[in-house]
This record gives sequence, structure tokens and C-alpha cells, in this order.
Amino acid sequence: MSINWNEYQPNQFYDELIRQPGKPRPAGRKLAGYLCKLTEQELTERRNAAEVTIQQMGVSFTVYTDGQNIDRSWPFDIIPRVIDSKQWQSTELGLKQRLKALNMFINDLYHDQNIIKDGIVPAHIIKESKNFRKECIGVSPPYGVWAHICGTDLVRDEDGKFYVLEDNLRVPSGVSYMLENRAITKRVFPELFESVRILPNNAYPAELLKMLGSLSPRKIKQPQIVVLTPGIFNSAYFEHAFLAQEMGAELVEGSDLVVNDDNIVYMKTISGLERVDVIYRRIDDLFLDPEVFNKDSVLGVPGLMRAWKAGKVALANAPGAGVADDKVVYAYVPKMIEYYLGEKAILPNVETFLCEDPEQRSYVLANLDKLVIKPANESGGYGMLVGPHSTKKMRDTFAELIVGNPRNYIAQPTLKLSTAPSLVEGTQPKPRHLDLRPFILQGKSMYCTTGGLTRVAMKEGSLVVNSSQGGGSKDTWIVDMEKR
Repeated sequence: MSINWNEYQPNQFYDELIRQPGKPRPAGRKLAGYLCKLTEQELTERRNAAEVTIQQMGVSFTVYTDGQNIDRSWPFDIIPRVIDSKQWQSTELGLKQRLKALNMFINDLYHDQNIIKDGIVPAHIIKESKNFRKECIGVSPPYGVWAHICGTDLVRDEDGKFYVLEDNLRVPSGVSYMLENRAITKRVFPELFESVRILPNNAYPAELLKMLGSLSPRKIKQPQIVVLTPGIFNSAYFEHAFLAQEMGAELVEGSDLVVNDDNIVYMKTISGLERVDVIYRRIDDLFLDPEVFNKDSVLGVPGLMRAWKAGKVALANAPGAGVADDKVVYAYVPKMIEYYLGEKAILPNVETFLCEDPEQRSYVLANLDKLVIKPANESGGYGMLVGPHSTKKMRDTFAELIVGNPRNYIAQPTLKLSTAPSLVEGTQPKPRHLDLRPFILQGKSMYCTTGGLTRVAMKEGSLVVNSSQGGGSKDTWIVDMEKR
């Protein structure tokens, strides 16, 4: 039995592929038509082919469970998510606009703090930020850019518009899986890439290398660029190794680097010390340099901050960029865009309630069963409350947390996240909620991925898309409808 789109029920949600039973959206017509011609056996064979490909390619992620690191194969759904290129063009402009303003904000905070003096962002929000680094005050990285790599999470509500859910500016991850998803899909559905105008997304490694090279303090043809990883036990190690290989850069750990008295970073090689110009670091601020931050850290490099402040090495992302990776600061981004750029935000935020505001806090506490509560600086979907799926005990616990530390919590409405058909089990697709993480680069110039990483909540009714909590992923197609 083949797929019957007449029986697919998106219900009250905006579905990315099927507008209503039996009627695909224009950008997805060829995909929907192709899928319904496949037999049940052919669909099963394609799904099995994807699983074999994932194992052959070694695409994995690490989950921390009961004190152990467990490597798991990447959870992948073979039905791609389809977005019209025309809509994507305006989305890309909005993402670039947002990162530009965020970098101006970070640079302002570590210099004159005009946005605080002018009353746009309250001073105490920065004063109480766990990611504001006083050690970075007065530093001027190249081009005034602190967050060189940003992963912005987008969601679609029932109106079909994209909204920004959050910005990831510290050490955003996931881009390797975006690229691998495309490689897997090309093996599973090679014929579709001949009949559908799918825009390529494989430029990212070259663009990342170009951006990192633009930061080099030495203006030479081939600066020495390294990827600094915490090591093989980190959950994102697959990505660290993948990106280093794709860029032709060295993958190093802290023990592979040394900072001499000349404030220059050197890499240990079999032929001696070799100067490093740019470090793409995948280590949190507090573990970067035991001379300045966590003195017990063995992941970082003693003297690294000295070298960075002296302008002898570039760090991406720069230390201190995480001050804008805060869900309370997130609420002020539309105002930042107006303040620094004199423009209205192209991409709207999700409506957000700040628990530090007494009036908004009262509303949140009275509506915990309807809202999503998030801590200001957690990631990966941890430490949050999804009100409609919570128990009274869970809501009581969060009420105490909010009252005890209101600055640390925000609340948002429970969105009717868009869905897309997913082959969770069997061969008849079911609607599953999803989000999208595009990646934006900023150095001398800006670049945005064509689409991004689509994450899927594989459990029925779930809104949690993180792979560490049972989520999966699928390829993201930006389909050009204008060319014929």
C-alpha cells in the first residue's frame, strides 16, 4: 500500500508539505507526487538504505545517561522538509539583520554601553548575566564581531510565518548534521534531485573557512586555522572532526597548543612549534584559559586570553559573546535592531514574558499550565516546563524557582508548532512537530546557510525536538519555484 495523502491529517496545525488532505503545497508537489508512487516495500527499502548509509558514514551523536557517554546513530527521517525559495530570501535577510544587531550590541556592552545609558536595555540584566565577561571589557575583535557563528532557532506558528525562538551564540552546533542529512537524502532519493530544483547547501565549510581566514591577525594567504575540541567524549565531537576535515584545518585539543611569552599561540607538531592564527573553539568560555577562568580546566590553553587580547590570535566565537545568548536578552533584540540599525525587525520574536517584571510574573504564575517556561541560559531543551504537558507537582516546583530567581526565567505561549509528514513507524506518514536552525556567519562579510538543520519531535504530540531527548532530523529543501 502506497502513501495516500488523502488520509494524512495535519489537524489544526500548519503543515509544511500538505496544506489539507490530498493537497500538497506548491513547493512540495513533486515530492508528494513522487512519494505516493512508491510501494510500501520501496519505502521500507529507502528507509533501510538511509539507516545503512548513516552507519557507513559514522554519523552519530553522544547522549549523557547515568554518568555514561552513549554514542547513537543519527535519528533521521527520509521525508524532506520543503520551503519555497521566495520565502527563504526574506528569512535570510532577517537572520543577517539579527546577527548584525546582536554583534553591535555585544561590542557596545564591552565598550561604551550606550544601549544601557539610553535606557533601551536595563543595566541590571547585564549586571546579573552569568555570561557577561568583565575580562573582555575594552577588547576590540576584528570588524567589531564577537559572535562569528550563530545558530538561530526558527519555528513556524499556525499562521505559517517564521518566528525566532532563540539565538545560539556561544558554541552553536548542528551544521554538520545539516550537511550529512543532504548527503543521505541524495543516496536515498537521487532521482528527485534531477526533477526538483533544490538549492545546494554544501557551501558552508568553504564559507566557514573563508570567514575564519578573514579574522587572521597575519594577513597571509593561508593562515593557520585550528578547531579546538574538548575531546572525543564531547557530545558534538563528530561535528568538530567533520568540520576540521571539511575545511582542511587541524583538529586540536588544549594540550596540543601552547602560548609563549611572546603572546603567540603555537601548535605542537612533529617538526616543532607552528604558529596558530585563528582558533575555532568548541569549548565554553570558562574552560578556555585556566589563567583567567576555571583554574582547574585541562581543556583550554594557559595564556590564550593574553594572546587574544594582544591581537596575536583570533577566537571564534569570541569570549564573552554568550552575553547575548540569554533568553532574557533575546526579548530585547527587536529593540536592538531599531536602536543600532534604524530598522524594524524582519523576523519577529515569539511573544515573551519576563518573570523579573512583577506584572508579567503574576501572569506567568497564574498560567503555568498554558505556557512554556525556560531558564535564561540553559540549552538542549533542558530545565524547561511545557505547561500543557506538565503535572501539578512540576508546576509547583517551577513556581518556586521563578519566585526564587525571577531574572533567570522567561515564559512563552505554547505555540502550535508546524508539522511535517514523518515516517515514524510503518509506511504511512504521520505529522510531527519541527523547528529549523539556520547558521549565519559574520566576519569581514556575512553568509547564511541555504535552509538549515530541521529537527523533528518524533514522539506524537511532543514539542521537544532535541536529539538528546528523543528528537530526530530530516533534510531541508529550499525549492526554487521561479526557474523553469
